[in-house]
Amino acid sequence: MTIQYETVIGLEVHAQLLTKSKLFSAASTSFGNEPNHNTDAVTLALPGVLPVLNREAVSMAIKAGLATGCKIANTSVFARKNYFYPDLPKGYQISQFELPICEHGHLHIKVDGQEKRIGITRIHLEEDAGKLVHDRGDPEHSHVDLNRAGVPLIETVSEPDMRSSQEATAYLRRLRDIFVYLGICDGNMEEGSFRCDANVSIRPMGQEKFGTRAELKNMNSFRNVERAIEYEVERQKALLADGKEVIQETRLWNADKGITESMRSKEEANDYRYFPDPDLLPLIVHDEWIEAVRQEIPELAHEMAERFVQEYALPEYDAEVLTAEKNIAQHWEATVKAAKVEAKKVSNLYMTHLLKLQKEIPETFERISSEIAAEILNMTQEAKINLNMAKEVLDEIAATGKEVKKIIEEKGFVQVSDTATLEAAIDKILADNPDNVAAYQSGKDKLFGFFVGQTMKALSGKANPQVVNELLKEKLKN
Repeated sequence: MTIQYETVIGLEVHAQLLTKSKLFSAASTSFGNEPNHNTDAVTLALPGVLPVLNREAVSMAIKAGLATGCKIANTSVFARKNYFYPDLPKGYQISQFELPICEHGHLHIKVDGQEKRIGITRIHLEEDAGKLVHDRGDPEHSHVDLNRAGVPLIETVSEPDMRSSQEATAYLRRLRDIFVYLGICDGNMEEGSFRCDANVSIRPMGQEKFGTRAELKNMNSFRNVERAIEYEVERQKALLADGKEVIQETRLWNADKGITESMRSKEEANDYRYFPDPDLLPLIVHDEWIEAVRQEIPELAHEMAERFVQEYALPEYDAEVLTAEKNIAQHWEATVKAAKVEAKKVSNLYMTHLLKLQKEIPETFERISSEIAAEILNMTQEAKINLNMAKEVLDEIAATGKEVKKIIEEKGFVQVSDTATLEAAIDKILADNPDNVAAYQSGKDKLFGFFVGQTMKALSGKANPQVVNELLKEKLKN
């Protein structure tokens, strides 16, 4: 009898906070600077230096906790996590262990139309490590870049509540959306400012005891998280089917090969020899501070999506796509308020054209303001230009930044709505195609599109489609 297994997944998500300085020093957190540019005496762990806590980082952690339903601790403690990091000069990491700043939260995800509550064990503050560089043309040595060392992080540890790779990525997307909308993290997985480790195990269906877990690292996209989990689940099933044991270990995801590879045995908390950092007093957060931060929390992505459905009668899918990025959601809503067309038509333009255009031209939404998008949509509503013309105008603005009127003049975009002109063109087309006219009138309705196409072609695509359709219907009557 084949054993049926249940997958158990918990995620540990690290998010770099958008502070200008590091967690315990005034060194810059700017991304992309020359290696070891963002350093100071604290980052380098020079003798006699002491850490000074960044207040803004604490406010951001509180904000993350409140947005995910966590209880904010009035007292939390920083600890030393002792293990050798070649890219942390002092030889230990300052983190939080027994008394974190946020605990017992949750968020809701939706997979295949089903909503599920995922528990959050804790959110704690800690400093990031530096980075080892292995690709500088030196096969014998690795190089150390300390720019990232000391950058503020929050680590969000979920409960092992997820049962599929799809649930894991849905949770990860929801968490990223929350942090980006809060303005505390840019959510860039490729640059490493938002990254996760996945703890994956399997157990026979119906069994309460957890199986042995593997921790997966090095996943720099939502798709890679999903692929890594799916591979690991099958790897563990194959081991158990062969009568072998799953070993508790840390494994790296190799995206090129599509496999996980053993990195090291998995450490437990006692391996790190945590103890309260003697250089840092307990962190005291008064209720007044918590309430002040609560007032700063904006409308979040899922809340905005729900409002778009209710307020603008959008389909849920449209609302979720439009709110995936905060700046797009705000841009779209501003366009809706300025345009004289229904919200769904604005949504269609964004989803079928502008979002795709942004992938080709990143400056798209900087050059096409909400006012410009609304102006162009209004021109289509007033039959001054048709939708294809509108898209060409948008393409030109995104590429060059030119003004709408200038582009329309240069391209000669003036939609023909004059009945006499259209009738003359249609009469000629019908006269030139008597067989098709007869076929249409005998019941071949699909030929109507042929007549529309020929009319548009005759007028170089400038004919008003609505007027063309009305005239053709009238003239093709038996």
